Order: sequence, then C-alpha cells, then structure tokens
Amino acid sequence: MLLKGRGLPLVPDLQALTDLVRCRSGLYLRQSQGPEADMFGQGSLDYESGVKMPGLSVTTIEPEPWWPRPPIDWVARRVCKYADLSEVEGRHAWLLHGRVVGRGPDHEPLVTDIEPVARLDDLVIQEARSHYAERFDVARDSTN
Repeated sequence: MLLKGRGLPLVPDLQALTDLVRCRSGLYLRQSQGPEADMFGQGSLDYESGVKMPGLSVTTIEPEPWWPRPPIDWVARRVCKYADLSEVEGRHAWLLHGRVVGRGPDHEPLVTDIEPVARLDDLVIQEARSHYAERFDVARDSTN
C-alpha cells in the first residue's frame, strides 16, 4: 500500500516495499535528492575519476530468480547496501523504472528514461536495517 501525499507516493514500511517489488518488475532503488534534481543532471558522476556517466547510478532491488529465501530478505539487504547515503542532508531513497544503458565503476546499473515511482519512508530504512541484522550474518564474508 502506497500512501499519497505531496510529490511521489510514499512506501510506508518494508513489507509494502517488498509487495511493490514483487508486483512491479523492473524497479530500481536510488539514494539522492530526488527525481527532480536527478533529471536536471541526466547522469551520475563518478567522483573518483570525475567522469560523467551516461545514466543515473541505481541499485537493483528485485530478487534474482535463483534467490531461495523470502523476497523480503533480498529487499532488506539491497536497501541496506547504500542506506548510509540517505543520511546525507537532503537525500532520500526512492524507486524508479529506467532503461539500463551501461554499468558504473562499481558494477551498478546506469539508467536513463527515468520514471519515478515512489519514495521510501524513513521507517523502511530502519526496518530494513533491523531485518538485515536479524536474518543475515552481516560481518561474515567469503574468507570467514
């Protein structure tokens, strides 16, 4: 269930986000000042090299077909991947559709033809962090 308000519809909680991702294929997650600011620039900047990329840098949020666990586990993990970016003043997490035109230096999809879909409430980030810590061995990596 999306809440209506000013601007984009608001995704109120982690379960609502998971339901939306399961019902609407091809969504991406972005952490920024929002669609209006992003569409003005029409592309992300690779800050290390200073190179302007051909699209907006986004995060995949839809579970891969091979994922055997509940979709909410995947969604929570993906929200947490760049959640720290939403703590920067003026930034927030939002969902979009877009056409992939390449990959960025961190292997992230770069998209154009942006269709803003919804904004994530801050509660979604909090719930995702709790869920992720509860369901995953967060500090473990392949060398452990």
